[in-house]
Amino acid sequence: MDEPTTAPTPDGDEPPGAPQVTSVLDGDVATLTLTGELTEDARRPLVRTMTDLLLGRPSLQRVRLDLRGVTYLNSAGIAVLVQLQKLGQPRGVDVVLVAPPATVARPLQLSGLWLRFPVEEAD
Repeated sequence: MDEPTTAPTPDGDEPPGAPQVTSVLDGDVATLTLTGELTEDARRPLVRTMTDLLLGRPSLQRVRLDLRGVTYLNSAGIAVLVQLQKLGQPRGVDVVLVAPPATVARPLQLSGLWLRFPVEEAD
């Protein structure tokens, strides 16, 4: 059963490229879709959504991060990805990158973190 949710966004005045996070839950797999820039601004909505999933779904096994809509990734965004992975580790929840564009893949490759994340093609 799919359960779409959207993380709350700041009131009104969002900067251009502000990240948008939506999530869909299908059994024990959640798909978080991120659009916009993966920077420090993405930390709050992504961590909030991940925390809500971990607290509300004890059976959660996998979180798929659909990154096709990401237009930019910086070091703060890389730190957010690592933080999400660390949040899931104690419960054995895999964090998988789905169809990461070159704007995501290249910085992860250059940082040496590319092999840390499983990668899936888009559905």
